[in-house]
Amino acid sequence: MDFSLTPEEEAFKKEVNDWLDENMKDLPDWYVRNDGSGPEPESDESLAFSREWHKKLYDAGYVGIAWPKEYGGRGATIMEQVIFNEEMAKRRAPMGAGGLGVGWAGPTIIAAGTEEQKKRFLPKILSGEETWCQGFSEPGAGSDLKNIQTRAVEDGDYYVVNGQKVWTTGGMRADWAILLARTNFDPDIPKQRGISYFLLDMHAPGVTVRPLREMTGYALFGETFLDDVRIHKSLMVGEKDRGFYISMGTLEFERSNASSAVGLLTSINELIALARDMQCNTDPVTRQKIAQFYIEANVAKYIGLRALTRQLRGMTPGPESAVGSALTQEMGQRMQDFAMYLQGPYSRLVRGSKYAIKNGSWQRSFLNSRGNTIATGTSEIKRNIIAQRTLGLPRWV
Repeated sequence: MDFSLTPEEEAFKKEVNDWLDENMKDLPDWYVRNDGSGPEPESDESLAFSREWHKKLYDAGYVGIAWPKEYGGRGATIMEQVIFNEEMAKRRAPMGAGGLGVGWAGPTIIAAGTEEQKKRFLPKILSGEETWCQGFSEPGAGSDLKNIQTRAVEDGDYYVVNGQKVWTTGGMRADWAILLARTNFDPDIPKQRGISYFLLDMHAPGVTVRPLREMTGYALFGETFLDDVRIHKSLMVGEKDRGFYISMGTLEFERSNASSAVGLLTSINELIALARDMQCNTDPVTRQKIAQFYIEANVAKYIGLRALTRQLRGMTPGPESAVGSALTQEMGQRMQDFAMYLQGPYSRLVRGSKYAIKNGSWQRSFLNSRGNTIATGTSEIKRNIIAQRTLGLPRWV
């Protein structure tokens, strides 16, 4: 297998790095220092920074690189999108404000949406004019989306939706949501065949979002209540009762992120710097642990490239993407555990403490990593996907 880039891809890589050289000079000092001294993630200052950076990326043609030109994208190859993501991860550059819209909602609308939906939503997703959140998980249906209870009942040209969603990332500020709701209530059909996929206006009457404060102290998530919310039928994505299968494609786009392993490699460099600061970089156990992380990060990188190969052939990432997703998320969690070990008694100190390492940023990352093996499907669910859909094992094994 040849992993070398073509001359055109090398030229694009240089273009991206030249742009980053020029534009990262203007980043705020708190971002450059990366010492935990910046604003809270959900603050107005943080949001304004993300939107400003997103506009720079958009104006330069770096948002939706592989999206079709007719919908506002660059019309470039998926490989160029991956190159861009990898260079951004290597440089620890901010990604802008369009994360879920550009990474989840947009690709799903391109793959399964109507032409009307594409023309209405895709340009504003790219420009950052409208931000998105996700309405999949519920209090009783997170790992197993087939059990969602949110109901959408037909009423003329509309569906009337009632239910509750949870872990709605950015829901307090989002303009739109990708939403799963049950539209077929026949108890004799498989549960996954009665779910539809909607685009929900988060400002519609009947939508209420309450912030959920995490153990990190942040409130990046929310719980969303839907009380007689009316969604026009034109905002259904794909066929009625087929939304569960569309949502699996949405999650595969997220799980196939080939650049996530590059982000892990960048984090390993930060871990090495921490080991040096704590004067334990010559310890054999420390060296062995970091070497093992490096090996696993490269394994994850090549698993990501396998998923990329499917996309380059015009296919969706496929269930195999769960392998790389489980590996990178579990590894990220173990790396944060090791960072706490390296700090010894200093690992108990958090933001605001005079002696906290990097103002407690490692501690916040450690707490945040507890959710790594839950987000976009638990590790156990991903192993079920690998066993059943990739290896062909029966459900009862």
